[in-house]
Amino acid sequence: MKKDRRWRKSSRSNSGQECIEVANDVDAVRDSKNPTTLLEFGPLAMSMFIEAAKAGTVGR
Repeated sequence: MKKDRRWRKSSRSNSGQECIEVANDVDAVRDSKNPTTLLEFGPLAMSMFIEAAKAGTVGR
């Protein structure tokens, strides 16, 4: 994990408990409730993850 990463809350996250954060270099995501665990992606995999998230098919 890169130590100099900056994280931002996804604009799609609600104001409650369900929050996804995206790394400033846009190659990782994490759950704000568990920030020590993250998913890291290469460029193609990140693009595919974003498209699946938009389609609502992540985890299905």
